[in-house]
Amino acid sequence: EDPSSSSSTQSSVAPELPGFYYDPEKNRYFRLLPGHNNHNPLTKDSIQHKAMECKRLRLLEEEEKQKQKTTRAGLNSSVLLQKRQLGLLSSTSYCRLVHELQVNCMQRRKIEIHSPDSSVAGTNNFKIIVADVACERIFTVNDVEHGGCKYGIINLSGLGKESLTVEMYDNLYFTNRKVNSVCWASLTHPDSHFSLTHSSKLCLMGIAETPGCASLLPASLFSSTNPGDRPGMLCSFKISTAWSCAWCLNPQADNCFSTGLTRRVLVTNVVTGHRQTFGTSSDVLAQQFATQTPVLYNGCRSGEIFSIDVRQRNRKGQSWKATRLFHGSAVTSIHLMEAEHYLMAADMAGKIKLWDLRTAKCVKQYKGHHNEYALLPLHVNEEEGLLIAVGQDCYTRIWSLQDAHLLRTIPSPHPSSKDAIPSVVFSSRLGGSRGVPGLLMAVRQDLYHFSYN
Repeated sequence: EDPSSSSSTQSSVAPELPGFYYDPEKNRYFRLLPGHNNHNPLTKDSIQHKAMECKRLRLLEEEEKQKQKTTRAGLNSSVLLQKRQLGLLSSTSYCRLVHELQVNCMQRRKIEIHSPDSSVAGTNNFKIIVADVACERIFTVNDVEHGGCKYGIINLSGLGKESLTVEMYDNLYFTNRKVNSVCWASLTHPDSHFSLTHSSKLCLMGIAETPGCASLLPASLFSSTNPGDRPGMLCSFKISTAWSCAWCLNPQADNCFSTGLTRRVLVTNVVTGHRQTFGTSSDVLAQQFATQTPVLYNGCRSGEIFSIDVRQRNRKGQSWKATRLFHGSAVTSIHLMEAEHYLMAADMAGKIKLWDLRTAKCVKQYKGHHNEYALLPLHVNEEEGLLIAVGQDCYTRIWSLQDAHLLRTIPSPHPSSKDAIPSVVFSSRLGGSRGVPGLLMAVRQDLYHFSYN
């Protein structure tokens, strides 16, 4: 059973009575009081929160005691090695199953964050962390006390050391709007997008009540060099409510990025300033460009997923939507697989589906994810055959890409709440080409590293 699933608080032998709560320890019913404030000790919310917290603490205790875990019957390192030597497993299957074992043996360690400014580290809650392509640095969005946001970059080069410390470079860019989406961008040829010296940051902000804005920030703004040598903001413009952003790495649409807005998609060329608008019937909550073709995939609040070839001009009365897929709820995250024949999508009903773009059919579904209203991202690592997603219940779940088997459910180190949903990054090379494998989890003011055994 998924330890975070909301189970009934009453015993199986005790019938459910409307307006009453059954306490199995005291073996009696208690009346549920009206209201949802702290003055009423027995409300539905308080009972559910208490039950979830008990499960979280129990699972944390089990993880501390149980160092070695297996998710499949009879699966361990010695059996895998024996099957590989006998030729019963291909090298691909062997590597995939070894990664499954390693993921289940990951141990949590808290990371000490160092900063040139001692007042920076550990003062604000993490909201979003996003790694660059090489996983050498992580862009962070932190909430501040007066309601704005603060941005920074964490250097992961120290992860391979025994001290497990990282350096954080901060730059005081504040905004009175929340950040809905962040992605890494490159203003050079796609072949050089691994070079962080040529990389910039695309930050997208916007809430429903006020106009939003899109900003392209140079990564050098967050270096420890002389502040007088730092370049200014590359690009910033006001737009309507912004929900998502994506950068294009295809040469046919070079230096272009897209922003998903309320009922429209805006594609902008950073160099020329040319903009192209595509009207939609719903808000665009998730976006990603293909790399082999200049095609943009969009996930909408209506549950529709469609693609746009950005080379074409948008004319009235002309149908510009290509691939069209449909979810039963708002699509919050999409991920185009490496071969670009498959698309992974998650929605606000908690469903994660793998779509075959050639047949427009769902071929796999990954069960156990929990979401009701949040914009929660998906993290796909095809090299190790893993899918990672953080649920609204603050549990991080890891699935096998091949057979959709739920491999592990990781509880949050902090009590579950709406403002403490962890943000994660997973890679086999955290810190660069010679980095360490594992999972990074940012929750509240803390950063944790789940390392391979």
